[in-house]
Parts: sequence; C-alpha cells; structure tokens
Amino acid sequence: MQFDLVSPERELASMDAASVQIPGADGDMTVMADHAPTITTLRPGVLRVEVGGNTHEYVVTGGFAEIGTQGVSVLAERAVAKTDMTQDDMDAMFDEVQDAYNRAKQAADGNSGPVDDAAKLMADIVAVGSEIGLSTKSPSL
Repeated sequence: MQFDLVSPERELASMDAASVQIPGADGDMTVMADHAPTITTLRPGVLRVEVGGNTHEYVVTGGFAEIGTQGVSVLAERAVAKTDMTQDDMDAMFDEVQDAYNRAKQAADGNSGPVDDAAKLMADIVAVGSEIGLSTKSPSL
C-alpha cells in the first residue's frame, strides 16, 4: 500500500509499505493493505513503517492520518526521522508543550479540560523521549 508522510515543512516519506503503526489519539493502530477507510488524529509518538523487512521510524507530535483502501497519508504537525532526532529537537518539543500547558493553566477560568489536555500532551512528549532514548526536562505542572 502507498504511504505518504507530510509535515508543513516538507514531504518526509513516500513509499510502498507493508504496514504502518500509527500513534493515534485514541490508541495505537496498525494499518495494512485493504484497511477500512478511517481518519484519525495523532498524538505525539513514534510512527513506524514496515517496508521490505525494514522499519522506518518517525517522531510525530500530532496531526491526522487518512487511511484508505489504497494506502495511508499522514499529515503531521511536526515529523522528524527518528535517526535525525537530537536532544535539541526533544528540548524544543518539550518547551512548546510546557508553554502550551502554562497558557492553558492561565486561561483555564475554572475549566480544567484544556489544562488536562495540555498535561496529557506533555506526558506524551515525555514518553516519546523515553522511547527514543532522549531525556526530557521535568514537567512543571
């Protein structure tokens, strides 16, 4: 099946894949050929693409995946090949979610929903760092 990964900056991948593991907002999912058409949002995580016995891995921070009978298109907010991730990249991702959490907390006005969402996003980024072997700063909650 066709797999395409695009971020606002560029197209990162376009290949014929056997399967794609997607970090979906409602849980991880594996897509294979002839999957039922679906659209899902992404959470921060590692997207894995199986191609001819090799696995290509990309760190994504959010976005959407459109799954059709012919393939998968992922439109990521931010995507970096796992092999290209640096500690500086991880620090920048963490700083962005920490800022979003702080803004949500200041604007909460008694509504904890956005604060909880931002805290979950921060926890996901910390988990990504652990999964790929990069450290993250301690969250300031």
